[in-house]
Amino acid sequence: MSKSSIFYVERLLSIVAAIILLQTLYFKFTAAPVSVHIFSTLGVEPWGRIGTGVMELICGILLFIPRTSFYGAGLALGIMTGAILSHLLLLGIEVQGDGGNVFTLAIVVTLCAVGVLFIKRDELKLLFNKFFTK
Repeated sequence: MSKSSIFYVERLLSIVAAIILLQTLYFKFTAAPVSVHIFSTLGVEPWGRIGTGVMELICGILLFIPRTSFYGAGLALGIMTGAILSHLLLLGIEVQGDGGNVFTLAIVVTLCAVGVLFIKRDELKLLFNKFFTK
């Protein structure tokens, strides 16, 4: 695959993840009933909801910028891992009759983040070498 094709695939993955993350902020920051239910069930309402929203805002911004999409993808992967585990262990796939939409969005963001990290794996190697080799 050409360098320009790889660039556009990375941009597509980053933008899809960013849009999903930023779109869900409305529900977190307006205390939508489903969002309050999720974070109450987890025992971290309201600070967990607001804190997660702030972190997802940062992820979304980082993902929109090509130079920082690697960091946004890493942060998104961490947050979405927590979301997926919360669904699997505590909340269930379907929350308040949503048909599993929130869980599905977490899976999509996770796959996009993994794709971005794979495409930018050379940056991961550089970061690893910077902090873990002498």
